[in-house]
Amino acid sequence: MTHETPVSRRGTITPRPALRSTGSRPSRALARTEAAGGGQAVAMRFTSTPRGARLARLLVSQWLDEWGHPYHSETNHTVALITAELAANAVRHGRVPGRDFAVRLSRAGGVLRIEVSDTRTERPVPTDEPELPAAAAESGRGLFLVSRLAARWAVTPRRDGPGKAVWAEVPCAVSDDPSEGERLP
Repeated sequence: MTHETPVSRRGTITPRPALRSTGSRPSRALARTEAAGGGQAVAMRFTSTPRGARLARLLVSQWLDEWGHPYHSETNHTVALITAELAANAVRHGRVPGRDFAVRLSRAGGVLRIEVSDTRTERPVPTDEPELPAAAAESGRGLFLVSRLAARWAVTPRRDGPGKAVWAEVPCAVSDDPSEGERLP
């Protein structure tokens, strides 16, 4: 199955292969939305590339804005930064060729939870409290930032297959109406 999409600079229509799907929904085109214990949740898979990590951060920021935490809010900045660090780690350290990583954002009971999962099992994430790396170190700050920004974080086995999930929770304003949240008057 192909979708016709104008992609040529000359104005011609070039067929594009259909997106790979899981079940009846295209995995890369639509985010899966679900109810999460009286709250909201949204999940999506991304390619294990730097572009996929960047898109994950941008979409989480957009989802937060739609849930009442605007782009300029502290909550949006914090959760987007945590997402960026976890997604970058999934791409850099958890990448398995041909496999995607997944991001799930949920909100329930005044807590936002971001979960990033990959399929790599032989490189576990350290579960000890990360320490600030030396000033000259070129890496190692991601989980340190996550541990300082999140109220809680941990590493768990992936829900739907091999691999692991790294999750972090951030407290947020509780609102039954998504249009309220942190919006400024």
